[in-house]
Amino acid sequence: MNPSFQELIKHKFPDLSRGQKKVAEFLVNFMEKGSLYTAGQIGKEAGVSETTVIRLAYALGLNGFSDLQELMRKEWLSSAESKEAANKHAADSAAEEKKPFSEWLSPVDEKDLSQAVDALIKSDQVYIAGFRESHTAAYWLYYKMNQLRNHVLLSFPTGFLLETLCNLTSASTVVVFSLPRYTKEALEVAQQAKKQGAKVIAITDRRLSPVGQIADITLLAGTTEHILSLLALSQVVISSMQKRDEKTAGKRQEHLEKLYAEQGIFLE
Repeated sequence: MNPSFQELIKHKFPDLSRGQKKVAEFLVNFMEKGSLYTAGQIGKEAGVSETTVIRLAYALGLNGFSDLQELMRKEWLSSAESKEAANKHAADSAAEEKKPFSEWLSPVDEKDLSQAVDALIKSDQVYIAGFRESHTAAYWLYYKMNQLRNHVLLSFPTGFLLETLCNLTSASTVVVFSLPRYTKEALEVAQQAKKQGAKVIAITDRRLSPVGQIADITLLAGTTEHILSLLALSQVVISSMQKRDEKTAGKRQEHLEKLYAEQGIFLE
């Protein structure tokens, strides 16, 4: 099976020149424009020469710019059709949850969200990694997910234990928060998870961020200047999990409520 446009970009990205990387990022973020613009127009938008755009096609192993544009056009049209179909069935739980947080969320790709939720429900264990400023959002996701399922683990604010990562399997899922300034710990966790066959979900600001390049699924946060963007996206994930697997989540929450009552944790 031939790789998709975005898969090809992700695979070849580390080997591209600086100018080619600028073009690649522009095309990934603005696939509609890439599908319709000339090489010269794309170069102007990306801040490089027309020649650099054409050279990107060859660097990706294609026969020329026309092949690159055809690959983009097919993927863009397929994506547009999927989004149109999703909009017609819009009683979707994630769409409902996005409304209160719309100012903090960038448009969430429904296909990516659905795949992420499916993995988080079915995994034998979930490891959540967030370092430094991202740890606040990682802890919140860890706490809320523990209310829905078992075997959820969390990194430390400034590092992780290899002894914990060595327990990951091909049935595990690792969620990595990775925002500017990107930390080496986030990339190391993602790389170790991939080595052990675990699925990696990146919560990041762009698809071609260091962790985004190797992730299986990428969920894009809105503005990265405010923690609420991360919390809003995390809430969408939690609400979608809860509604997708309502029976299991309900049983766990019922059991937790009994424990809370026995311990007298809450006043009301």
